[in-house]
Amino acid sequence: MKAATAIGIGLAFGSLLMSSMMDGTSPASFINIPALMIIIGGTAGVTLASVGMEPMKRVPSLYKLVFSAEPPDMRGQLDRLVSLADKARREGLLALDALLGEISDGFTRNALQLVVDGTDPEMVHAILEAEVDGMVSRHEASAAPFEKAGGFAPTMGIIGTVLGLVHVLQNLAAPATLGPSISAAFIATLMGVGAANVIFLPIANRLKAISAEEVELRMMTLEGILSIQAGDNPRLVSEKLMSYLPPAERNSGGDNVTPLDLQAKAA
Repeated sequence: MKAATAIGIGLAFGSLLMSSMMDGTSPASFINIPALMIIIGGTAGVTLASVGMEPMKRVPSLYKLVFSAEPPDMRGQLDRLVSLADKARREGLLALDALLGEISDGFTRNALQLVVDGTDPEMVHAILEAEVDGMVSRHEASAAPFEKAGGFAPTMGIIGTVLGLVHVLQNLAAPATLGPSISAAFIATLMGVGAANVIFLPIANRLKAISAEEVELRMMTLEGILSIQAGDNPRLVSEKLMSYLPPAERNSGGDNVTPLDLQAKAA
């Protein structure tokens, strides 16, 4: 479900807000501009200093990705590869050249081009594996700003609280203002910890999950392409690639299906 990330973050925010309201705290109490400046500006600054400008430029598009990403169509890719294996088996590898323009996925298209060009299987494997490794490195760089922000935000919150307490200690002569001032000081810590655990770290983990799904899809594709190049029987190709699918999604149905697999399918 592509909206799961948005639903999860919304549920977390809603639960925290409702809990505070049930305790009698007004939502307006959490509106503190200086604390926001410290958390947003301070966290953004130290994150920029840590990862550089290029990863930070991708942050807006990554927010959009985690809230709208569709799971990869593993079953559809498996069927596509089996169909290609069947055509190659009947008409030869060169027959696949005419289908290259119909394949939208660049990884699959490039892999097939290598096969049609007669590239050595070991070289095909090395090239495709290197491309997967490069993709993983890029994905790790994309998740880095959120991981770093998740680590820095609580610390920036503590810094904001200390600054607020300094202001409190400078105004001990006015006891009537101590309560609100101390409360406002601790808002920064709340914002920092909340931003880290409700926004930054969940998004970093979601990006890692999306990356893992993409790696699984590409490794299945790599395995299928090498089988096509080897001239394997389409049924054998299908059986080999089935290992990348959860047992509950395979044609065989109930064999080797665990309760956890059934729960995953139901979800």
